[in-house]
Amino acid sequence: MDGRRQLDGLHIVANLYRCKGDARYLTDGASLRRFCFDSINGAGLTILGDLFHAFDGGGVTGAVVLAESHIAIHTWPEKQGLTLDVYVCNYSDDNSAKARKLFESIVEYFQPTECARHEVDRGGHLLMEPLNDSTGFYIKATRQVGEWRTRLQRMQIYDTPHYGKLFRLDGFNMTSEKEEFVYHENLVHPALTAHASPKKVLIIGGGDGGSSEEALKHPSVEQVTMCEIDEDVIRVAKEHFRAVHNGVFDNPKLRVLVGDGMKFVRETQERFDLIVLDLNDPMGPAEALYSAEFFQQCRHALAPGGALTLHIGSPVARPERVAELAQRLNAIFRIVRPYTMYIPLYGSLWAMAVCSDKLDPKAYTADEIDRRIEQRKMADLRYYNGETHEGVFALPNYVRDLVTSPRLKQQARGRRLGVVRAAVK
Repeated sequence: MDGRRQLDGLHIVANLYRCKGDARYLTDGASLRRFCFDSINGAGLTILGDLFHAFDGGGVTGAVVLAESHIAIHTWPEKQGLTLDVYVCNYSDDNSAKARKLFESIVEYFQPTECARHEVDRGGHLLMEPLNDSTGFYIKATRQVGEWRTRLQRMQIYDTPHYGKLFRLDGFNMTSEKEEFVYHENLVHPALTAHASPKKVLIIGGGDGGSSEEALKHPSVEQVTMCEIDEDVIRVAKEHFRAVHNGVFDNPKLRVLVGDGMKFVRETQERFDLIVLDLNDPMGPAEALYSAEFFQQCRHALAPGGALTLHIGSPVARPERVAELAQRLNAIFRIVRPYTMYIPLYGSLWAMAVCSDKLDPKAYTADEIDRRIEQRKMADLRYYNGETHEGVFALPNYVRDLVTSPRLKQQARGRRLGVVRAAVK
């Protein structure tokens, strides 16, 4: 048995409030000890030793050492409650069912009015992903494939049952084998399909290769330039995430530059039909890439009719960030089209934006988009089609209120009202 398996186990912690069971067990250490022993034996666990202490005029603290690990209990008679901690390891057998049986027998006896219970499966990794200061989600991983510290950031790769291999940077989910298409297809295709004949694409970041692979599904694209600041991201992607990039690094149309994307945009004389900002969230080192100054430099690097696409965050978890970035973009580009989709790996509704002075992806119908997809023979699209193109630009009111330029809000409401009045007449 490997060493990691020896550490696997189940940990149950709980607070039991306003208990209606026999109150003497909250103050009588000897009685509580006998009850715990009976419950432990009944669950099929093995007692090695114990210590119980009754406080004068207070509760009881007790701990029982098990061959499988331990149980700890502390009573609060003045509140008719107790705290409970049960942990079993699964070295030779899976003791999880025994731990749950023990826990349930204690709860059944004390009859709490409320039980706050938390189980931690110590048999794998729980990858926590905060969305803001008060909410988030987790993904369970079976093992860590590797962890590296580059000169810029911390990289981790995990195997997960649901998403396959998963890539994290500085503790945040970036991409995964099984659902990367949700992010990459939506980041690239709404703008690039709306463009009549895109030829040159610039991707800032995107070292996993997913955005580049999507861009090269358009046959008119002659060159994709990827500018990734961390060469180790590219190295790890080549080795571990072929399911994301599908061998795009071997495509002669892809030019890979390792360096500062801001510097490249500022100094380049090239003009691009699409610039994709495939970046981390606007925090830390990436924050400058979301500045008004950089957006203006991107605008200058666009060919006539070109567009910029980027993600602008979660309107559910970070509405203030979405509103701020939309306002910043609206001050620079004539046309800013925010759009939303649910991204499983990011655990929330997510917002992106197409920004241009001429290209308006929202002007195209589902039929027109489907015709272009067919004409361009774009294969292996798992998310994007004509209906999703129209659908992602259909914003709920609360998102529309976040992202609409103040100068357009009243006009937009007037148009909607006008349509309703016309229908009534």
